[in-house]
Amino acid sequence: MIEKVRPLTAVLPHIQNGHTLGLGGMTLYRRPAAFVRALIQQKHPPQNLTLLTFTAGFASDLLIGAGLVSTVRTCYFGLESFGLAPMFTQKASTDEITIIEESEASIANGLRASMAGIGFLPSRAWQGTDLFSVRPDVQTVIDPYSGERLTAFPAISCDVAVIHVLQADRLGNCRLGGNPTVDEALAMVADTTLITAEEIVERLDAPVDIPGQVVTAVTHLPNGAWPTSCYPRYPLDGEEILRYVEMCGNGRFDEYVKRET
Repeated sequence: MIEKVRPLTAVLPHIQNGHTLGLGGMTLYRRPAAFVRALIQQKHPPQNLTLLTFTAGFASDLLIGAGLVSTVRTCYFGLESFGLAPMFTQKASTDEITIIEESEASIANGLRASMAGIGFLPSRAWQGTDLFSVRPDVQTVIDPYSGERLTAFPAISCDVAVIHVLQADRLGNCRLGGNPTVDEALAMVADTTLITAEEIVERLDAPVDIPGQVVTAVTHLPNGAWPTSCYPRYPLDGEEILRYVEMCGNGRFDEYVKRET
């Protein structure tokens, strides 16, 4: 029964140079955009981060553009119907970042392995594909019961996970508001789990999506996912996403992240 509510300035220092940073949400839905912007705008933001996210979108592209990320682990990086993620595309094409090839199966199974406290999880995924040529670290095992060759997806964890939620209480219990993606697993495997919340209440009744026991701190950040959506509070702001793409295309990324929202 520990009070978990903290101001944004108190939680930003949890992310240090060289950390693996996990971002919650999915593509352009419920991304911790306000937190990411604040992280970038620090006087000395963390460097050489490994970005881990199931799918990467707007918030991830901000981190890439600001030069905080050296390595990316995701199965998708883009802005859906708004096209390519401009800063990721730019830096990937000039080999300024390292990309660890992932798929939905490799990330999901890797997180589940970490949750189970084991080194890998076997799966039929990737069998018959060329993905092993770009991921020599991923091994295969023989099922001792069937003799079938399976992919041994290594466990995945992260130093810090940042997840934006619809509602949280003062003890850290959270409701995601639908479409949980892998956020529940991400919160479980992270050494430090930071929550930004649209609303903070005294106490949430069951059921909850993320239990307070795995949460390090909760910060009240209304509209914290904007311009991505946070159902049912607010929809995606397509005009703002287009503004971002246009400004990046004109070499004005720094101006975009520094401007008032």
